Amino acid sequence: MTVTVSPLRPDDHARWRELFAGYAEFYGVPLTDDAYDRAWVWLNDPGHTLRCLIARTSDGTPVGLAHYRAEDSALHGPRGFLDDLFVDPAHRGGGAVDALFDELRRVGREHGWSSIRWRTAENNYRARAAYDRHGTPSGFLTYVLDAR
Repeated sequence: MTVTVSPLRPDDHARWRELFAGYAEFYGVPLTDDAYDRAWVWLNDPGHTLRCLIARTSDGTPVGLAHYRAEDSALHGPRGFLDDLFVDPAHRGGGAVDALFDELRRVGREHGWSSIRWRTAENNYRARAAYDRHGTPSGFLTYVLDAR
């Protein structure tokens, strides 16, 4: 399968929502219509830091997404953060993940980022096999502070 990657387009909305729903379902996070709408608005707001890349088949059909953003670090300087990565299960193994990471790497160079970081579930073995081709585990644990 030939895969290309491009920024999110307005006509991607329905398919983007399906892909994002698959991602949320995998992690057991129920999303309301308001949550989908908020994310869509953020992704299409040039003033917001959140961006989206879409992996597409040769006919232009979206089969994967990557939500990412700039992340400034006092210690490391400017870098990127990959919030969400998801490929339609029917299209896994076809190069979409590699194409998304290649484009993220290009975006990172364009913005002068020192690195791009991301997290995944420890038991997300299939994705981790792909991630190991593109990055190195950091050795850091993630903690969550409830701010409500």
